[in-house]
Amino acid sequence: MERIKDKIAIITGSARGIGFSIAEMFAAEGATVIILDLNAEAVDEAVQKLVNLGYKADGFTGNVTKSEDMETAFNAVTAKYSKIDILVNNAGITKDNLLLRMKEEEWDAVIAVNLRGTFICTQKAFKVMMKQRSGSIINIASVIGLMGNAGQANYAATKGGMIAFTKSCAKEFAPRNIRVNAVAPGFIQTEMTAKLPPEVVESYGKAIPLGKMGLPSDVAKLCLFFAGDDSAYITGQTLAVDGGLTMY
Repeated sequence: MERIKDKIAIITGSARGIGFSIAEMFAAEGATVIILDLNAEAVDEAVQKLVNLGYKADGFTGNVTKSEDMETAFNAVTAKYSKIDILVNNAGITKDNLLLRMKEEEWDAVIAVNLRGTFICTQKAFKVMMKQRSGSIINIASVIGLMGNAGQANYAATKGGMIAFTKSCAKEFAPRNIRVNAVAPGFIQTEMTAKLPPEVVESYGKAIPLGKMGLPSDVAKLCLFFAGDDSAYITGQTLAVDGGLTMY
């Protein structure tokens, strides 16, 4: 069953990791996926992987923190495909440090990519979606935005900000039939978590009720739900994919 057949889906930061997993699942469900990332070579490789699987994919490069880059990319997508049905704001970075040691540039860089980038891309997509009177925007937040974490004040601020941003946009965009929801991943098996020391991974496992890390596909499945008609009456929500870590 192709649940988002013929939809045009832009996924930021999707040349690898969770973003690519989302792109692959969306493509398997019938969408034309737009890989939007910084590195042209990585974008080309990601697109080729999807095309080799028989999926519909295209790629554009740009920096989500630069409005002019996103204006060019979103205009190019609209010119080529005439619409944008789905936006996944996935691009994000971390620059962890204890607050007393955190440099202003570490704070600013994370705010710029995670929060400013989400704002810029949402604004560009909304201009197209409001004319269509349809669309789904999915913001990739984090459980850190729900519960905080020592050494990640900048990251937590951005992810908490994305959750609040999601609610505000959901209220603002609803009259145009555009839904906005957030996904808050917990500890997911990625290149980043693969570098963690074994004792850290073990401690995470003990804290998670299901006793294990999640997979990128677990995040992608929830994004697919929010992207399609199965969630047609859901907007302004944040759902955690965290094995029960933040249950309350």
